Amino acid sequence: MKICLALVAALLVGGCSTARTLYDNADVYLKWRIAGLLALDEAEETELAGRVADFMAWHRTRALPQYAAITDEAARRLARGLSQEDLVWGYDAALAQGRQSARAAAERIAPLLDRLTPAQIAHLEREFADDNRKFAQKYLRGDEAERRRRRVERNVERLEDWVGGLSEAQIERVALYSRRAPLLEEMRSRDRQRLQAELVAIVRARESRRRLPEAAAHWERGREAAYALAYEASRREYSAMLLDIDRSLSPEQRARAVQALQRWAENFRVLARRQ
Repeated sequence: MKICLALVAALLVGGCSTARTLYDNADVYLKWRIAGLLALDEAEETELAGRVADFMAWHRTRALPQYAAITDEAARRLARGLSQEDLVWGYDAALAQGRQSARAAAERIAPLLDRLTPAQIAHLEREFADDNRKFAQKYLRGDEAERRRRRVERNVERLEDWVGGLSEAQIERVALYSRRAPLLEEMRSRDRQRLQAELVAIVRARESRRRLPEAAAHWERGREAAYALAYEASRREYSAMLLDIDRSLSPEQRARAVQALQRWAENFRVLARRQ
């Protein structure tokens, strides 16, 4: 599921031609990544290719048209200025799409997971451990001040991808968000490990077909209470920042962001029409 969402994120930050190339080759990446995680044999890789192709066909015909409609609506709302209700709508729409794609992906991969051998499951656990080490190296290094500084940089970069260069006042508003919002990386790391352990338990019990689609669509169930509270607090601070930034946008910044959304809506429609 997170692999699929990462591909969508890549689409949103690349140029149109780059995005179409990424999407057209998404099946290759998914097959490579999943086969590496599971240490599949040749016959299993052939089966995986069919399952990935089925998911991509579903995603192209069902998900992409919804992305286009949501992006069109987001452009319309941004053009007239954002409200708290708009941000709630956007979050809920993105969450619904994530759940839908996660369930669809889990339904297609589950039969293969239910036949993994103990050696393949052990390989998956080693891959997860390696992934967790990489996560720690990227997100858990440095003291609190350093992590907050990096968060400012990440958010400024993301916003400038959409609206162009930020003013000093806008950058300071991003910095204020970073000072106020709780740091989530350590709790996020523990939650990743929780999800990994749950997946391994489901696979080891050979219950993927029965349990995985629901678990994938509701990945936040079982999240520790402290993380759930901190996540919501961070989301509130981020929403407040976005509303303040929106009110400070110049006509040129707003036009640039609206036009980018409109281009993406068309890009999703073009991708959806491809067979």
